[in-house]
Amino acid sequence: MAILDVKPTRMELSNLKDRLAISTRGHKLLKDKQDELMRQFITLIRENNQLRDEVEKELTEAMRAFVVAKSLLNESFIEELFAVPDTSVSLDIQEKNIMSVIVPQMDFKVDEDEKQSDMQYGFLNSNSELDDAIEKINHILPKLLKLSEIEKTCQLMADEIEKTRRRVNALEYLKIPQLEETIYYIQMKLEESERANITRIMKVKDMGQ
Repeated sequence: MAILDVKPTRMELSNLKDRLAISTRGHKLLKDKQDELMRQFITLIRENNQLRDEVEKELTEAMRAFVVAKSLLNESFIEELFAVPDTSVSLDIQEKNIMSVIVPQMDFKVDEDEKQSDMQYGFLNSNSELDDAIEKINHILPKLLKLSEIEKTCQLMADEIEKTRRRVNALEYLKIPQLEETIYYIQMKLEESERANITRIMKVKDMGQ
């Protein structure tokens, strides 16, 4: 590995030792951050997989009930029923800091003034499958939102883990070894210069005798 282009002086040696101490400390902090990010990332991945399985299962059941309901009802009624929403829903997105990673925290709010306990449609133009499908979909919505929040968090944390890993590797395999090698080189040069000075002094003394 190529050493740094510096003059072999005691001042440079002191500066390099300071830089090595800072780099070593920074490497430890980044390594600890990487390990903690990985721990939380693995926990989130497990939660994500479990929640995704639940959502896919419930969504499949809801869509199955809706397909059955649609096959038994007039299609124009279905379109009219869902053409205009009967409630207002707003999405609130906050930010949360996880190990210097800013991730979203989502929540949706239903306007209680407009909310109705049941969708307004006649009994003649409906069936139990439609009721079941609507109930299932309403139940899934919070889980879908939570799933999107977790998946976005996983994506952001994965990006941060990769950035941290590159910085850790750069310090561990490039910066720190280069500093150590340069420090060793300067120490050898200084020792060599010191030996040469001692030899010259001894020769001068011998010449004076």
